[in-house]
Amino acid sequence: MTRDELAAHLDYMRELGVQGVSRAAEWRARVEAPRLAEGLPPGETDDMPSDDALAAMPADATPPPAVALAPAEALAALRQAIGPDCTRCKLHTLGRRQVVFGVGNPQARLMFVGEAPGEDEDKQGEPFVGRAGQLLTKIIEAIGMTREQVYIANVIKCRPPGNRNPEPDEVGTCEPFLFEQLGIIQPRIVVALGKFAAQSLLRTTEPITKLRGRVFEWRGASLIPTFHPAYLLRNPPAKREVWEDMKKVRELLQA
Repeated sequence: MTRDELAAHLDYMRELGVQGVSRAAEWRARVEAPRLAEGLPPGETDDMPSDDALAAMPADATPPPAVALAPAEALAALRQAIGPDCTRCKLHTLGRRQVVFGVGNPQARLMFVGEAPGEDEDKQGEPFVGRAGQLLTKIIEAIGMTREQVYIANVIKCRPPGNRNPEPDEVGTCEPFLFEQLGIIQPRIVVALGKFAAQSLLRTTEPITKLRGRVFEWRGASLIPTFHPAYLLRNPPAKREVWEDMKKVRELLQA
């Protein structure tokens, strides 16, 4: 890899949100983990500079300025990178129809994160379009916004069979794509819908009953955990607590 090629590669990685590179073993382990999960061999590839290439680059070398992608373009590139028929985890063998990427305003101030697509979402390719999604739309409208103004995504992009809970290996494989979506959109407020979204984003095992009602600082955004709309369909009295959470969202948006 030439110096110019290395500089171009570093620019590209910076656009994806990578803050830097290192020859430390723990960094290389994180880089190689997705390759190992796909059954690919570790080591030098076109996507990862070799130790020799990193060492050869002068310490005072200044790569040319990166050309940042617009959020819509960056999301489109990420969607293409995931692919229409992702095979990174076992869900592609368990009956899911398609990848459900996310939908909404690429520059949204407010982003909702659920856990996984359901049957309706798997059919239509869009998150939150079933009964729970219709309730979410009403919740969004109750704070004076529309679905088109926010962004909606899930921790995992494929439907688990029978709408079962996502399993740890599925979350571990897919959540990096959610983090990239969040990094591209950079919302002011993130609403984590339900246990799996809140626990994944906050890296905690606390139950949603203890997490909701609080506001967390998360990568420059305010993160508000609340109950999942599907839970509200089963437990209508909990709508009162969700409305309290959404009033806090509205207050923060107006601040």
